Amino acid sequence: MAEAAEIRPLARTDDRSGFSCGQADLDRFFEHYAGPNQFKLHLAVTYVAVVGGQVVGFATVAASSLERKHVPDAQRRRRFPGYPLPVLRLARLGVDARAQGNGVGTALLRHVFRLAVDQRDALGCVGVVTDAKTHAVGFYDRLGFVPLEGVLEGLLAGEPVPMFLPIDVIAAAT
Repeated sequence: MAEAAEIRPLARTDDRSGFSCGQADLDRFFEHYAGPNQFKLHLAVTYVAVVGGQVVGFATVAASSLERKHVPDAQRRRRFPGYPLPVLRLARLGVDARAQGNGVGTALLRHVFRLAVDQRDALGCVGVVTDAKTHAVGFYDRLGFVPLEGVLEGLLAGEPVPMFLPIDVIAAAT
């Protein structure tokens, strides 16, 4: 991919029907649910990477919270108050199969990390939480995410593994 991707919020007019990342559940979410969740229900915002007018990747984010007892680092956990802590949830991330290996996923993650720092400064945010598919745990682990203990997701084989990346780590990298 010679042209850099433009990253922007999903538009109602974006064609999502031809997107295929190789994960049927992500493709189905992007085609059928990303729009209604953003434009009708206001549950999340999906950011798209666009190259040559084609959507080649997406990341869906939402405001969320994390209980202090689930913060993986004991030192960080002691610093926080005992009520739910604001986080940015990376709910979905997908790159079209034709664009995989070209830095689209990295560009989308950088964008998400900038959103987390902006959220920290505007509203409060202690980090990013993602529900990593089992095949993607290693990818998130290499970025510094750590599994969350005791969170309800990820209980059965094949279910997402909740992972956390602290905002100070994100801010130092952006």
